[in-house]
Amino acid sequence: MPELPEVETVVRDLRPLLVGRRLTSVRAGRRALRRPWDSAWEAELIGRRVEDVARRGKWIVAGLDGGPFLVVHLGMTGQLTAADASDPVADHTHLVFGLDDGRRELRFRDVRRFGSLTLFAGRAALDQFFAKSGLGPEPFGLDAGAWRERLAATGRCLKAVLLDQRVVAGVGNIYADEALFAARLHPERRAKDLTAAEAKRLGKAVAAVLTRAIAKRGSTIRDYVGGSGLRGGYQDEFRAYGRTGEPCRRCCTPIVHTRLAGRSTHYCPRCQVA
Repeated sequence: MPELPEVETVVRDLRPLLVGRRLTSVRAGRRALRRPWDSAWEAELIGRRVEDVARRGKWIVAGLDGGPFLVVHLGMTGQLTAADASDPVADHTHLVFGLDDGRRELRFRDVRRFGSLTLFAGRAALDQFFAKSGLGPEPFGLDAGAWRERLAATGRCLKAVLLDQRVVAGVGNIYADEALFAARLHPERRAKDLTAAEAKRLGKAVAAVLTRAIAKRGSTIRDYVGGSGLRGGYQDEFRAYGRTGEPCRRCCTPIVHTRLAGRSTHYCPRCQVA
């Protein structure tokens, strides 16, 4: 599933390609996404100019003139890309938005159809949606005191806590493993047992790992591509995730695989303190 670095890469790719352009047409496929596309939204979209493309957690938020927001979640295999209208439309493309004179298009492709596109009437509706979801703070510039309080308030393991979007927004399975490795913390440690220094170290590790992954355009494991169609490169730098049995890049101890919080988890049994 695309996580924060992948979504941020899509946003950065699309922003210069979409801002200032008008949506002139919408073509929807027959197969429903996780949240079905409402054809009534099409009349609200056509003629609108894209004013901004931003990210909140793992969500893409396109602000349109007049106030509406088109909000996109990539699900597990979603791809949101800008393409020439003359380019062949790939299988599993569920929505196509014509831009300006029709020479360019914004396309949403999703093999597994867990993604979604939703139109919100304005800022109040958008804020209510994120508030109702309980979406936590962005991982950059976390307030140290508030972060420590969030960790101290739960007896869950660190892996489960990092995956909880109510605690911190945007972190998923890949970057939880990578951040815990960078912080030298065992994924089974209970969050409330961390010292203040360990909590601070984890917060910094999360931000550092995500920043580096963004610089490498995210991680392409299977389907992910950025908004311009280019693949990510951070998968070549993994320290823990997916490296079962391979030597730790710090101490050469084989990386261990287990399951925590229902997710595949990778760590170094020597470097990451239990």
